[in-house]
Amino acid sequence: MSESNIKERKAPRFFDLYNQIIKGQLMEKFHYKNIMSVPRIVKIVINMGIGAATADVKIVDKAAQELGMISGQKPKICRARRAISNFKLRENIPIGCCVTLRRDRMYEFLDRLISIATPRIRDFRGLSSHSFDGNGNYNFGLTEQNIFPEVNLDKVNRTQGMNLSIHTTAKTDDEAKELLKCFGFPFRR
Repeated sequence: MSESNIKERKAPRFFDLYNQIIKGQLMEKFHYKNIMSVPRIVKIVINMGIGAATADVKIVDKAAQELGMISGQKPKICRARRAISNFKLRENIPIGCCVTLRRDRMYEFLDRLISIATPRIRDFRGLSSHSFDGNGNYNFGLTEQNIFPEVNLDKVNRTQGMNLSIHTTAKTDDEAKELLKCFGFPFRR
């Protein structure tokens, strides 16, 4: 293969933003001695729990298809580990789906989430700044998948919420919050 046939891979916009601007801002603010100690985002986990799947298994397939469109990656179908009669749950039936995004797909998804999806949330006043877990990871939930432009509204049968977990290398919640603020995360004032 000649070099002219090989396309150069373009880095995601948020990856360039992190390397060129955010690293320097965090180095100044927290006085890190080494550039490798600057916190970064490691992965984003998107989880859809589908309680109605106990009655109809096809709901999980539809939710997995929508989650795949949103994330750009095929989701893993999560199954029940044991039967619980109070919840009408049998062992090994699908009850949800999840996706773990890393590297380029993670930055692309974060860009779409901050730039496009969160402004489309009805009555949006910002995300809670109290949802950090004490180790620099941020967890929050979205009530509907319709805020993402990849989802075709005509084909949506039921609105489905999702949980998002952003894992960082930050040691404290303040460092993680500052990292997400630099990316333009819409925290409540």
